[in-house]
Amino acid sequence: MALEGASGQRDLISRWAGLDHATARNDIVKTLLGRGREGPDRLSLGQPGIDVTIVAEGRTDTLPINTTGQLYNHMLFLPLARLALAASSASLALAATVRHDFDITWVRRNPDGAHERPVIGINHQWPIPPIHANVGDRVVIRVRNLLGNQTTSLHFHGLFMRGTPHMDGPDAVSQCPIPPGSEFTYDFIVNQPGTYWYHSHTHAQYPDGLRGPLIVHDADFPYRKEIDEELVLTLSDWYHEEMSTLIPRFLSKNNPTGAEPVPQSALLNETQNLEVNVRPSRKYLLRIINMGAFAGQYFWIEGHNLTIVEVDGVYTKRAEASMIYLSAAQRVSVIVETRSDASANFPIVGSMDTLLFDVLPDDLNYNSTGWLVYDDAKPKPEPAPVDELEAFDDMKLVPWDGMELLPEPQRVVQLDVRMDNLGDGANYAFFGNTTYAMPKVPSLYTALSAGELASNPAVYGEYTRPFVLAKGEVVQIVLNNQDPGRHPFHLHGHNFQAIYRSPEEAGLWEDVEEAYRKFAKVPMRRDTLVVLPEGHIVLRFRADNPGVWLFHCHIEWHVVSGLVATFVEAPLELKGLTIPDDHLDACRQAGIPTVGNAAANSVDLLDLSGQNEPPAPLPDGFTPRGIAALVFSCIAGIVGVGVVAWYGFAAAQPIASPATPPASS
Repeated sequence: MALEGASGQRDLISRWAGLDHATARNDIVKTLLGRGREGPDRLSLGQPGIDVTIVAEGRTDTLPINTTGQLYNHMLFLPLARLALAASSASLALAATVRHDFDITWVRRNPDGAHERPVIGINHQWPIPPIHANVGDRVVIRVRNLLGNQTTSLHFHGLFMRGTPHMDGPDAVSQCPIPPGSEFTYDFIVNQPGTYWYHSHTHAQYPDGLRGPLIVHDADFPYRKEIDEELVLTLSDWYHEEMSTLIPRFLSKNNPTGAEPVPQSALLNETQNLEVNVRPSRKYLLRIINMGAFAGQYFWIEGHNLTIVEVDGVYTKRAEASMIYLSAAQRVSVIVETRSDASANFPIVGSMDTLLFDVLPDDLNYNSTGWLVYDDAKPKPEPAPVDELEAFDDMKLVPWDGMELLPEPQRVVQLDVRMDNLGDGANYAFFGNTTYAMPKVPSLYTALSAGELASNPAVYGEYTRPFVLAKGEVVQIVLNNQDPGRHPFHLHGHNFQAIYRSPEEAGLWEDVEEAYRKFAKVPMRRDTLVVLPEGHIVLRFRADNPGVWLFHCHIEWHVVSGLVATFVEAPLELKGLTIPDDHLDACRQAGIPTVGNAAANSVDLLDLSGQNEPPAPLPDGFTPRGIAALVFSCIAGIVGVGVVAWYGFAAAQPIASPATPPASS
């Protein structure tokens, strides 16, 4: 249900708190008359001539308010509320429009206290603002790219974008990148409660700072009545150099083993030495988000238990933990019950998963410590040493809604992860034999312009690793990790049932009857799941959300190196989708075509000549070890020749003899 001004403007001015509040002319007056609950006892309307409109399932009725500053009992609205409720389904969501104007700008910050550098902020501020909305709200975000030297985009991680796939955010997939100086509007409805985040999905840009929480509040949160307060806590890793400097160094013949750059610091709420003030004998809902580029993190609070109640926007049955693990992009909400007295403060610890790092620099501080502060006058102790990092196994979680295992899949997609070198000597990431290369036309725009051929995966290009899915079919992803590292895999447009995860070094998935017996009747669901080194995972979802959705590792270095696949879901269902003018303007300003196949061929859609391609394969007989030996041999040879030349061509000095004193310098 929405109450809106006569102009149709629906800017959210307050969230109900059971208090009187005033509204300006044509702003929202918001009540909680839906779902059988009452709103505030009184509403103060600050300007004359406001038309209060109740909107429900397409029916509207208007109540003119022509007095100023009068206090209205909520009973005034009940006749209209009853009419609206009768016209709607049994459950009515409150709806408002949450608007933000975001100028994306450079600022300078020093979050770890060790190095000041340029970071990407919003409206000249960093950390960037959180986005808060209620279930059913419309979110409108107007973006202006004022970076000057980089394009950008925003992805709203974990939101399905049902009905608005062009708002998902990855450039070359659902949109063109937003050029410097351009404006671009994201406009979508949020129907999923829970903990999310938003970040750039262009140029591996978000580790430079363009990342922030996105929280969707829900009056039907199953643990709502026992929560006293709510807090958001972000984990992240931090680099002292910009991604534009680090990426060329990473994707280089001088790094043939593909060693990922190691961050300099871990951060809590984008800072260090964070203090979280709490009161005794209260229950806090703590929404934890890992917004890092690379490092998974172990998280614990000394002296306190963590009761898991949500992961990645999926409510769960209670699960007790002393320590949890969040990969990059994962979210976990926990209830923390504070102690009954305020006699001490307790460390909050985020500890980076150092097994992901090829090297451990001497100056690396892989822990970030904050404190639950009961009494600011009391000491803030250092965390106690931990003998073993043993986190709760998220595969044991049970969704609150009890959704059972989907039926046998109608489509099985097998993706084998491996790392290898290509002809330029750099190390790339592959699904099978394919490493991702961006199409010349955003894949969604290809789906919209290809007619009946939109169902042919060939039009999306060989190097987008496309899979065309039929509407409504059950899809099973079998992912075999042939790499000795962990990988967090994320699916856009959906969450998935995580129906199996093998131990480390289990090898390839074998589709045998015994394996199926291991599937839970009610499997855990989330949108980002870790596969263990040289192990495998099996995921299942229903293709009920037409659009073009990426599936990729959320270690940003592996996105850069190509560990990306594309699911084109029910493309013929997208024919009625209209791309907004400002989205098309961004393409025109960037010189990017908006029709045709992945090669921008709109005449012969099956002719992919000219598509973007990765480097050529490595010549036979070369290995990463051999490339490294060749590179360093060449470097040694060049240095050796340089030394010889320096000695050979240096100006000769006269040799002093006993009869001739040496010349003074």
